[in-house]
Amino acid sequence: MKSNRRDFVKLSLGGISVGVLSSALAGSSAAESSRQGVKNVLFIIVEDIKNIMGCYGNPVVQTPNLDRLAKKGIIFDRAYCQYPVCNPSRTSFLTGLRPDTTQILDNVVPWSTHIKNHVTLPKLFKDNGYYTVGMGKIFHGKKEHDDVQAWDERLDFSPTEIGKQGEGRNMTGGKIDWCQWRAAEGTDDDQPDGQLAARAVQILNQQHGKPFFMALGFHKPHDPFEAPKKYFDMYPLDKLMPPVVPDKQLPKEEYILGSSSASVFREFSLRDQREFTRAYYAATSFTDAQIGRVMDALDRQNLWKDTVVLFIGDHGYNLGEHHWWNKAVLFEDTTRVPMIAVVEGRTRGNTRCDQFVELVDLYPTFADLCGLKTPTNLEGISFRPLLSEPDKPWKTTAYTQVQRGDTAGKSVRTKRWRYNEWIRDGKVILVELFDHASDPQEYRNLAEMSDFKDICEELSKLLKTGHNRF
Repeated sequence: MKSNRRDFVKLSLGGISVGVLSSALAGSSAAESSRQGVKNVLFIIVEDIKNIMGCYGNPVVQTPNLDRLAKKGIIFDRAYCQYPVCNPSRTSFLTGLRPDTTQILDNVVPWSTHIKNHVTLPKLFKDNGYYTVGMGKIFHGKKEHDDVQAWDERLDFSPTEIGKQGEGRNMTGGKIDWCQWRAAEGTDDDQPDGQLAARAVQILNQQHGKPFFMALGFHKPHDPFEAPKKYFDMYPLDKLMPPVVPDKQLPKEEYILGSSSASVFREFSLRDQREFTRAYYAATSFTDAQIGRVMDALDRQNLWKDTVVLFIGDHGYNLGEHHWWNKAVLFEDTTRVPMIAVVEGRTRGNTRCDQFVELVDLYPTFADLCGLKTPTNLEGISFRPLLSEPDKPWKTTAYTQVQRGDTAGKSVRTKRWRYNEWIRDGKVILVELFDHASDPQEYRNLAEMSDFKDICEELSKLLKTGHNRF
């Protein structure tokens, strides 16, 4: 990649440039650190990605590198976010606190507004002698949202001029600004995520005297759905079919989703739906390719044995289910996230875990794996035991919440049920109960049926009385 084709912006948060990383990390070798039991951390965060990869059973979406990662480690089938919107979700798992504690319920308020002096996940590693590197979107992406004290190196990237060009369309005729795609000209490295992968590879190729904590925040498949044209070419439009949604929908459902966007989505033609699907798939395959570049560097440098590798999505996404093409709802497709872990000596290749884990558990898990003492107020629990014993009895519930205007939604998921309460002015205005044994797509609300009154009462208590249930 030529330097005059890359426009990356380095945020001077740590005062050490990536060009002098080798000298900054001079000292004992990585092998010596490994013998002392110290592990590096590679934390891969992908924005707006749902459980849509081949390793999650999708026969259409091409994600060979994430599938390769899954074959090396453990794939979690019941991982859930605490809030299906970027800033609240990331604030939660980077602080180890739930949204009701952080009070971050939108994409505007910075993470530290209500929890000043809290030690974030990357800051914990920096305080314990790790060299911390953050690239792309880790917190909410803007400098005022970042934890500037947490990083020795913090990098963001921008598309090149050629990377901004290419065929594209707004699928709503301009009614929703973000709802657009572009099959971009240029190469992967003309896009920010390609530049991110290239820089990550450079750093991984260096010799490290300190253990490192590297967080890679890939933007795609977040809107606008832009990726090099070759990834769009992987998905012929006439081969793509949107999900079949029952004709008879719950009348209250659209009200909860938000009538303005929901009404626009209902106007989608088959072409609109196919283009949206293709763009999301293309952006997913593009990011998969960048993760593959990073994995190749781990292979070349033999870093797997010394590194905790964890991949997650910050939340899921509805891709036409419930006629909804976005996030910020309390359905399974949006609250459930992909998660894959590779920790040599603990995980076995090609293993699946069906136990509940939550993103709020990530902070204590990373710390546990690396032998670090955490703040006493964390609200997640380490799932380290599941890495080697994926069938071990564990949590029986997962909790997610969302705020839609003046209406708060609270959700509890058990292995059979999803139970939602929608609250305004302190009063429950709508209850939803979905039975995953017979309705995994959550289209039939059983809450108003008398036969399910006792189940609703029991789940309502669960929603109110606790989080870390075994």
